[in-house]
Amino acid sequence: MRHFSLTDRLLDELQHGLNTCHLRPPAAERPYPAEVAGDSELSAREREHVAGLMRVNNAGEVAAQGLYRGQALTARAQALSDAMHEAAEEENEHLNWCQRRLSELDQQRSLLDGFWYLGSFTIGALAGAAGDKWSLGFVKETEQQVCAHLDRHLESLPQQDLRSRAILTQMRADELRHATQAAQAGAAELPQPVKKAMTLVSKIMTFSAYRI
Repeated sequence: MRHFSLTDRLLDELQHGLNTCHLRPPAAERPYPAEVAGDSELSAREREHVAGLMRVNNAGEVAAQGLYRGQALTARAQALSDAMHEAAEEENEHLNWCQRRLSELDQQRSLLDGFWYLGSFTIGALAGAAGDKWSLGFVKETEQQVCAHLDRHLESLPQQDLRSRAILTQMRADELRHATQAAQAGAAELPQPVKKAMTLVSKIMTFSAYRI
């Protein structure tokens, strides 16, 4: 078995980051959730709003990729590193779904995706270096905040937009499962100031990605 040097691994992460920020991931193994619903009539304003929401969710999935890959790079236990890579692969499904929906709406992804990936990768690497229980704590808190954020988006969607609703509903189920798995694996409870900082960063990302 070939053992990769730190330089090899960093170059691999650079390539993964570029792919995540500029290419659509390959089609997921699971069916595209939106296929269960037909197209619905949306006004121009509704389409713009839905596109903004899906752009935010896509940016969130880009950030999740960075977070998981950063944690995998510095995780102390190989089993945790493998689990982080597996979670990142599943988040790739979410990326594919978000970008397919944006294409259906004739809209583009956020221009700031690279910024969110780099920032999240850095945070993930620091969390992984701090220790596995803290790394898992970041996963748990991140996914719990994502679930709350998806709940708000589901409430904000036009009632007739069943395609976007199906995508976000499946994504929420997956994110909740990740949070539960992290808790069961021994996630530490993050200090309140860290949770507040994560919430603030999330709000900044949401505001920016919705518009840019």
